[in-house]
Amino acid sequence: MHGPTLVNWLLALLTATAGAYCLTRLRQPSCAAAPHDAPHGAHRAHPPLARESDAAEALMGLGMAAMAVTGATVPATVWAVLFGLPAAVFLLAALQTPRGRGHRLHHAVGALAMTYLALAMTVSPTGHHHPAAAGAPLLTGALLLYFGGYALWTGARLLRTPAGTLVVGTTGLPQACRLAMGIGMFAMLLTM
Repeated sequence: MHGPTLVNWLLALLTATAGAYCLTRLRQPSCAAAPHDAPHGAHRAHPPLARESDAAEALMGLGMAAMAVTGATVPATVWAVLFGLPAAVFLLAALQTPRGRGHRLHHAVGALAMTYLALAMTVSPTGHHHPAAAGAPLLTGALLLYFGGYALWTGARLLRTPAGTLVVGTTGLPQACRLAMGIGMFAMLLTM
């Protein structure tokens, strides 16, 4: 991206940590693998929709980290394929299934925003990238509003989490990761 090097590395560290945590959540057993005779709460199953969200968030977190560090050195077509295909899959899934529609639309917007960032990094009228010439101001502004609002909403939900739940495996830490990625996306759009 176009911010100071320290900011890029801090953003990469933040989003890579969130993405890595989401990868670890994918290792939790699914609902189908949960034993039926286990006491309630003794074996927490990971619902399929949550696994889908964790996979999408891992891709976004690790992709944002890679993009923050590598920037335009990776061809835009690589980024477009890496994020464009999941965006299309999430859009189609949201249209076909009402369950989890909001989550899927959010992941589609995130993947489309990453594709937009990648394409904007490589486009300029002179062939050289200039941050001021990157992107469409209205689209960038709309995405800034969306991810800024998302970060505020996620932060407010995190504050409502009961005290002491920010430990691995509870609802607090995944919300903190979503907050970190919302802030990361906002920062990437801001430095575009």
